Order: sequence, then structure tokens, then C-alpha cells
Amino acid sequence: MKTIILFRHGKSDWDASYDRDHERPLAKRGIRDAERMGVFLSAENCVPDLCITSTAVRARTTMELAHKAGGWKSPIQESATLYEASPNSILNVIRGVSDSIASIILAGHEPTWSSMVAALTGGGSVRMPTAAMAYIDVDVQQWEDVSWGNGQLIWHMTPKSLAESDK
Repeated sequence: MKTIILFRHGKSDWDASYDRDHERPLAKRGIRDAERMGVFLSAENCVPDLCITSTAVRARTTMELAHKAGGWKSPIQESATLYEASPNSILNVIRGVSDSIASIILAGHEPTWSSMVAALTGGGSVRMPTAAMAYIDVDVQQWEDVSWGNGQLIWHMTPKSLAESDK
């Protein structure tokens, strides 16, 4: 069994000063939500073995904040492929993971993440708002065997859902 967690970057700051979209930073809410999701993943004992993030500032920062807040020990790798990627490009990144790794988290962007959840699980519609996570189990022994439709969505969590459960 392999596990894929798709993690959309936190809310970005459209009013910040940046030259290119790739450099857009997180907003205060994005920072708070990234940390909240990192703590949540640790509390659920779902910390991945490997973290892979888009090179975009907002995605990298989201992963780094979640990693630190959750006390994760897993390594973080950056992949330029995850920025402005197609689902097929993402699938190729997944298939390239070492088989010694059982679980991964990928930090990236919309609309690709919603499409990925649907494609990996064989359909349906899952909305991936900022800082949302989708936890997908895939019944394979090797990452190269991950394909469209062979995953099962175990849970989908948003920062808003966590905030409401804290009340």
C-alpha cells in the first residue's frame, strides 16, 4: 500500500509585491492554515515519509510551515514540475518516487489538485480550497504502478473544517 497526500498551498497574498506569479507569497491566513494542517497531520499520525513541493514561493512556504508546526522529520524535496503542471506530469513525479518510501505529500496548485483527486480515485468531484489536504491510499507495492482510478480517497480535510471542530 502506498499513500499520497495532496496538499494545496495556503491562501496567497495578491496584494504583496512580487514580480512573477511564481514568487507570490502567502497571506497571514495562509500561514495560519499551513501550520494548522501540519499539526493536524501529526495528530492523526499521518506524517509522510517524503515531502515534495512545487518551487513556487507560496507552495514551498506552505510545506515548510506545516513541516515545522507538525514536527515532521521527513525530508522536503522541491520539484519545478509541480508548478503549472498537468495531472500526467504529477503522475510522473509520483511514479519516480523510491519504492522504499511508503507515503508522500505533494504541495501544489489548483486546478491540478482537484483534477488529481478525481483522476487517482476514478472520478467524482473534490474541491481543494487553499491549504486543503486529500489523503489517498493506492493498493500498489511500487510507485510506478500508480495509475488513474486505482486510488481510494480516505479523507479530505480543510483548515476551515478544523477551525469549526475546534469550537
